[in-house]
Amino acid sequence: METEMEKKKFEAMLILLVPQVVSLIVENYSCSEVAASEEFYSSKVYSFLEQEDTKLWHLSPLTIFNMFDEEKQKGTFTFPEEV
Repeated sequence: METEMEKKKFEAMLILLVPQVVSLIVENYSCSEVAASEEFYSSKVYSFLEQEDTKLWHLSPLTIFNMFDEEKQKGTFTFPEEV
C-alpha cells in the first residue's frame, strides 16, 4: 500500500511532467496549449501515466511525447524498455 508521501511525490512528478509534454506537443504539432492539453489528457498514454504503478512518470518528457506521437500516428504505442 502506498504511503501519503509516495502519493504526493507521484502527484508532484505529474505536475512537473505534464506541462513539459504539452509544450513538446505545441512545438511539434503547431497547435495551441489548450488543444495540446486536451489531446494529451484524452490520450491512452496519459491514462497510463496517471497510474502510478505503470512507472511512466519515471520517463523523460521527450520519451512520453514520443509515445504520445506514436499513439497519434498509429493508434497505439509501445512501452519503452526502461519502464
